[in-house]
Amino acid sequence: MVLENVTTITEFLLMGFSDNRELQVIHALLFLVTYLLALAGNLIIITITTLDQALQSPMYYFLKHLSLLDLFFISVTVPQSIDSSLKGNGYISHGQCVLQVFFFTSLAWAEVAILTAMSYDRYAAICLPLHYELIMDPGNCQGAVAAVWLSGAASGIMCTSATFSITFCKAKVIHQFFCDVPQLLKLSCSNDYLGVIGVASFMSVLAFICFSSIILSYIHIFSTVLKIPSAEGRFKAFSTCLPHLFVVSFFLSTGIFEFLKPTSDSPSAFDLMVSIFYTVVPPTLNPIIYSLRNEAMKGAVRRLLLGGEFPETKPFLSCCE
Repeated sequence: MVLENVTTITEFLLMGFSDNRELQVIHALLFLVTYLLALAGNLIIITITTLDQALQSPMYYFLKHLSLLDLFFISVTVPQSIDSSLKGNGYISHGQCVLQVFFFTSLAWAEVAILTAMSYDRYAAICLPLHYELIMDPGNCQGAVAAVWLSGAASGIMCTSATFSITFCKAKVIHQFFCDVPQLLKLSCSNDYLGVIGVASFMSVLAFICFSSIILSYIHIFSTVLKIPSAEGRFKAFSTCLPHLFVVSFFLSTGIFEFLKPTSDSPSAFDLMVSIFYTVVPPTLNPIIYSLRNEAMKGAVRRLLLGGEFPETKPFLSCCE
């Protein structure tokens, strides 16, 4: 990748992982395999939660939208990175960078929001089982999902508008494999990035509220589960709730670490790996994590792959069934 005359063009240069041609091809192949796995896993989840009438509870309704978000989320960064590595050209146009920032920030916030809704669903199912159907009725679930997507779009508009309102007066070199907001801020030579700091602070407060509500939900969940006299009942509750807790913890911890750590002019391999942990790994592992311990999901996957018939009933399932 040539760095000459970077300041005279309107494009941004994504440095990616390496300038070595062989390593670029290896990176492209690894990302391609990961991307195909993520697409297959999330499409399977979306398909079975749509076709299988036994998977029509709020739990699976939220899971379907999480898979949709994951599918879009990984598609924002990985295909562009694969294309850049194969071509050996990391340049990305200003318009592409704007769109990437918008969709990345929108979908990242929407993931936080849907994970919060899913934690409340588990809280209602385990701690308030007698009122579960009333609390999580179809209207409330649809409203929650609509709020997730709309809040994601709003956050994307705010973050993108604030980010590209700054003046880029340094060489437009981004030490990342996608248009990363912290890296874009380093290209500013003045204080006009304060608007981005304000938006980031506002979103951080909202994210902290979501995270706190998730923690409180699980405190109530675990205190209730531990009171279940049946070992089998405790196992079922933990087997459906622990995967969600793992997904939340992994996604938020790596994302928070990435955005709170100081940005560097020459990020290390560790810095790039951390970015993979919150952009690529969660969308790829989520389908596996959510279906691995769930017998209903595994049965639906077997029926889909083997061409079996899906049940016609529509039971209202809780997350413990």
